[in-house]
Amino acid sequence: MSAEAKTDTAVDVGPVPKDWLPGLTENWKSDLMSGFVLSLIALPLCLGIAIASNAPPIAGIIAGIVGGMVAGFFSGSHLTINGPAAGLIVIVLGAVAELGGDDPIVGFQRASAVIVVVGVLQIIAGFMKAGKLANFFNLSVIHGMLAGIGIIIILKMFHVAIGMDGSELIKSAKGMWGLITAIPSSIANMTNPLVAVIGGLAFLIMAIWPMLPKIVGRFIPAPLVLAILGLVLATSFNVDKKFLLEVPLDFFGALRFPDFSQIFSLTSLKYVFIFLFVNSLESLLTASAIDKQDPWNRQSNMDKEFIGKGVGNAVSALIGGLPIIAEVVRSAANIMNGARTRWSNFFHGSFLLIFVLAIPAVLNMIPIAALAGMLVFIGFRLAHPKEFAHVFEIGKEEFLFMFVTAMIVVFVDLLAGVFIGTLLAMATNVFRGVPISRLFKATTSTEDQGDNVTFKLQSAAGFHSFMNIRSKLDKIPNGKNLIIDFSEAGFIDHTVHERLFDFAREYELNGGTVSMQGKESHTPYTSFRSAALVPNS
Repeated sequence: MSAEAKTDTAVDVGPVPKDWLPGLTENWKSDLMSGFVLSLIALPLCLGIAIASNAPPIAGIIAGIVGGMVAGFFSGSHLTINGPAAGLIVIVLGAVAELGGDDPIVGFQRASAVIVVVGVLQIIAGFMKAGKLANFFNLSVIHGMLAGIGIIIILKMFHVAIGMDGSELIKSAKGMWGLITAIPSSIANMTNPLVAVIGGLAFLIMAIWPMLPKIVGRFIPAPLVLAILGLVLATSFNVDKKFLLEVPLDFFGALRFPDFSQIFSLTSLKYVFIFLFVNSLESLLTASAIDKQDPWNRQSNMDKEFIGKGVGNAVSALIGGLPIIAEVVRSAANIMNGARTRWSNFFHGSFLLIFVLAIPAVLNMIPIAALAGMLVFIGFRLAHPKEFAHVFEIGKEEFLFMFVTAMIVVFVDLLAGVFIGTLLAMATNVFRGVPISRLFKATTSTEDQGDNVTFKLQSAAGFHSFMNIRSKLDKIPNGKNLIIDFSEAGFIDHTVHERLFDFAREYELNGGTVSMQGKESHTPYTSFRSAALVPNS
C-alpha cells in the first residue's frame, strides 16, 4: 500500500485549513455556503425523522440546531454534520411507545430523560478514552443492524406516505407482520389519493436525483425539491390540514422538558443502553468514514466524538429535541459542497434556527406524505439488495451474520438482533479455529529494527480481538516502515482483515509505510480484498 496518492491530493487542495476562530476568518465563505445548502437538506429530514419517531416535528429541528450550533464545537471531527438520523427512528419510536403508553407526549418527555442520561454517559465515556470501542463489533452485524432499521422504516412509513395515520396503524398492527399484512388494506382504504401521489413523487425524486448531473444535486437538494413540490400540490388542491405538518408558530414556547419520573425503571434503563450503543457506534463509524473523504486527510479524535455527541444529546433532550448523531449522508454532502472546517456544521444549525423562527407557517404547508416518501427511500437505501449482495461477495458466513441480524432486528428487537448476530459471528469464528482462550486477546509480537518494524499475528484473530490488536498497533511510533506479517497467523476474519487495511491507511497518512506479507500461507474465502483468511493445510 502507498500513501503517495493521498499526499498528492492533499497538496492539490492547498494547506490544511485552520481550526476554531482562525478557521472562521479564513474559511467563512465556503463554510457558510455549504452550511446553507446543508440546512436546506436537513430541514425536511429533521421534520420527517421526528414524525417517523412519533415525536413533535419541532423536536427534529431542535436536534438539528443543537447538533450544528453546540455539538460541533465539542466533537473530534472536522467535517461531520450532527443532527437527527434515520438510524435512530426505530429506537425513539419504541421508547416513546413503551414509556408513554397511549400518550406520545408523555412518552417523548420520558424518552428525553433517557437521552439526557445517555449524553452524560457519553461525556464520561469520552473522558475515559472509550473511542476504541468502535473497533469491537463485527462489520457484517453492523450492516445487518442498519438494514433491519431500514426495513422497519419502510414498513412503518409506507402507510404514512399514502395518507394513513401511522401512529394508530402501528398500535393496531401489533408488530412487523401486522404492518406487512396491512399494506393491501391501507392501499384499498386511501381517503385522499392525491396524498399518496405526493408520497410517491417524493420517493421518485429521491431515487432519480442522484442520476442527475452532480451540479444539480450540489445546489438543489432533493429533500428541498420534494418539500416544495409537496407544498405546491397540497396548497393547489386544498389538502386537508390533517395531512400537513404541525410546527408551532412560537418556537421558544414549544420547548418541552424531560420527565425523569421513570428514569430508573427497567424500560428506561433498557433504552439508555440501546441509545448509548447505537448512537455512539453510528457516530464513530460515520466519523471514520468521513475521515476517508477529507481532502486534507485529517483524522478524528474518537474520544472527543464521544464528548461532542454527549454534550449535543444532553442539550438537545433538555430542551425537547431528538437525539443526535454524526449523520453520514449530510456529512458527505458537506464535503461535496466545499466545506473546510467545523464552522459549516455551525452555519447549518444557524440557518435551521432562522427558518423555524422566520417561516414556521410555510413549514406547516408541507404534507407529511412528502416527508414519509423521502424516509421510505432512505429506508430502502439502508436495506438495499446491493448491500446484501456486497456482503455475500465478501463471504457466505458474513452474509449469514448480516441476514440473521437484520431479521431479528425487524421481527424481534434491535438489541436482540445485534446480540444474537454477534454471538453467531463469535461462535462461527470459534468453529473456524479461534481458540476460546484467545477470543479477546490475539497472540502477536513486534520486532523493532530501527526504521523497520514487523508486527506478527501469531494466532487466529476474530473481530472480538481487534481492540487488543489495535491497542498494540497504536504503540508503534509514526513514520516507520511497518510490515504486518500473517505467516504465523491462524484464521483471520473479514472484520480484522478490513480494519487492518483501515489502520494501514491511517498510519501512512502520518508519514509511515505499511506492507502486508505472509498472506500466501493462507487461502481467502472469496476474491474480495479483505475476505476472511484460512491457513493453508
